[in-house]
Amino acid sequence: MNRPARPVRIGPRAAAALVLVSLIGVAAFGWPLLADRQSGLAHSQDAPWLFAALLPLLVAVVVATIADNGMDAKAVAMLGVLAAVGAALRPLGAGTAGLEPMFFLMVLSGRVLGPGFGFVLGSVTMFASALLTGGVGPWMPFQMLAMGWFSLGAGLLPGPMGLRGRAELLMLAAYGFVGSFAYGTVMNLQGWVMLQGMGQGISFHPGDPVSANLARFVAYCLATSVGWDLGRAALTVVLTLTLGATLLKALRRATRKAAFDAPVAFDSAVLTDREPALERGTNGGGG
Repeated sequence: MNRPARPVRIGPRAAAALVLVSLIGVAAFGWPLLADRQSGLAHSQDAPWLFAALLPLLVAVVVATIADNGMDAKAVAMLGVLAAVGAALRPLGAGTAGLEPMFFLMVLSGRVLGPGFGFVLGSVTMFASALLTGGVGPWMPFQMLAMGWFSLGAGLLPGPMGLRGRAELLMLAAYGFVGSFAYGTVMNLQGWVMLQGMGQGISFHPGDPVSANLARFVAYCLATSVGWDLGRAALTVVLTLTLGATLLKALRRATRKAAFDAPVAFDSAVLTDREPALERGTNGGGG
């Protein structure tokens, strides 16, 4: 009987790399809230530095995860395939009321592959999508981080081994709904600090207290992006509940065949037991 495939666990080195890249991401998103009026708030200036830091850290997460779990190139190959599929899915709905089917794939992939690979998958998928659609700009490294966190969260959901069936799908659908709004909110923060002069109640005011700016940010999100995020969240829920069971089975079957959680080892006892039989066959035992 096939044992269930478990998500790839985060080892100490992979956890350290994830914490580091997440801290850099939080600082990149949030520093304008703490800046003064003369700081020159322009994510177009800090985005290249963030991208330059993000790429080697993503590689570090992959290398650390493989080192901690004893996996091989098959894991990287699966990441590449899923990233290509996700990048191809994104243009199907982007620009149409926030309908982005790639979020559904990121939820299920993060659940099966685990948080470490989920983070890398989300980031690489967004990078590949930007190259595919020509969406390269100062927002791209921020999108990579936000999508990485979205997929990582799916890998951290409870019951990775025991929870199956309808209960698991409902949990993933609920996460996809909430996570879709969270993604949109985080990305709003990246663009909002550059959009000044929109109105006293929703504009970012450099140098103002953080609490006052956060109140304006909430008003900005409610006024500009709730409908867009709702479309993304609703599509993610529908696809998860209708296609989730089939895709989860396919992903788990692929991880079992790739043997992500089964390091190769030779059993010396089995080899010793086989030696007499091999000697008998060599000495003409079949005559």
